[in-house]
Amino acid sequence: MRDLKKLTDKAAATENLPEVLSMIDKLAKRNVIHKNKAANLKSKLTLKVNALA
Repeated sequence: MRDLKKLTDKAAATENLPEVLSMIDKLAKRNVIHKNKAANLKSKLTLKVNALA
């Protein structure tokens, strides 16, 4: 997740986004993090990747 936030290249970030979202879903499924926190993280990451130029 930290590596995705550091990326400034939209193509690379878009390529890595599905993997990170999958990891977040797995954490929520195993009750490591709450499902609402997982949704918030996914939303913020998606917004950040879409905002890259």
